[in-house]
Amino acid sequence: METGKKSIKNEVRAKNQSQSQNQIPEHLKKYIVDQNYEQYSPEDQAVWRYIMRRLTDYLAQHAHPCYMEGLERSGISTEYIPRIDEMDRCLADFGWGALPVSGFIPPAAFMEFQSLGILPIASDMRSLDHLLYTPAPDIVHEAAGHAPMLIDPAYARYLRKYAEIASKAIISREDLVLYEAIRILSDMKEDPESTVSEIAEATQALLQATKAVSYTSEASYLSRMNWWTAEYGLIGNTEEARIFGAGLLSSVGESQNYLHPKVKKIPFTIHCLDYSYDITEPQPQLFVLLQVFRISSP
Repeated sequence: METGKKSIKNEVRAKNQSQSQNQIPEHLKKYIVDQNYEQYSPEDQAVWRYIMRRLTDYLAQHAHPCYMEGLERSGISTEYIPRIDEMDRCLADFGWGALPVSGFIPPAAFMEFQSLGILPIASDMRSLDHLLYTPAPDIVHEAAGHAPMLIDPAYARYLRKYAEIASKAIISREDLVLYEAIRILSDMKEDPESTVSEIAEATQALLQATKAVSYTSEASYLSRMNWWTAEYGLIGNTEEARIFGAGLLSSVGESQNYLHPKVKKIPFTIHCLDYSYDITEPQPQLFVLLQVFRISSP
């Protein structure tokens, strides 16, 4: 009887997931994977609980006011790794959906998903060795970082409008080489079987790829806008700012580090586009918006 119930539940989940998949063009479907919830070990679940309990205790005082409500309304619990199909159903109330994808996907593909109102969620779970921060996409960042803020209509509009523009931006060959170097290093840092020499070699390859970038492309400028707003944005003023960026909301280390005096708090202007970033390292400066959504057009 129990096996039969599980089979019915799996069929229901598959049906719900296929409804979201039907909303996307064929060329994006190759990035979608099965979350395979049974793959998560007891250690994975314990890591999720530890991270989320620490984050929610801290973010209740330091995050954008809608964040805590957004966790619950987007189908996320502190006690267990979320099922992406359940998140998909919850996010439908806000005009969004969610689908599991395979870790790093090309930036243009990620943005196209977002432009369609679908949150692509990496289903991997970070390891015990990377509790505080991981440069690789994982379900903590994609789910607990991005999804809760979508309950705010203005934020959701901004994210979708930004993605529509960014998905059409011109990307350079140098950008693609740099992206691949970042992907390789991030995956290696998360892989427990990577050796010190392999990580050092990948780090050197990233440095070389960074130095080889001869100009800032349209895609790079737009990625900086996204990084300093949706990923690492603060709201308020430079003396008293709250977090709304997903990179901070999903990192125990960086969410607390943002209060440190060594992290510069800079009033947000268009000049944030002049600041590049390193996805594999903590951010030395952050930008503070007076209002999160003033940059969104009606």
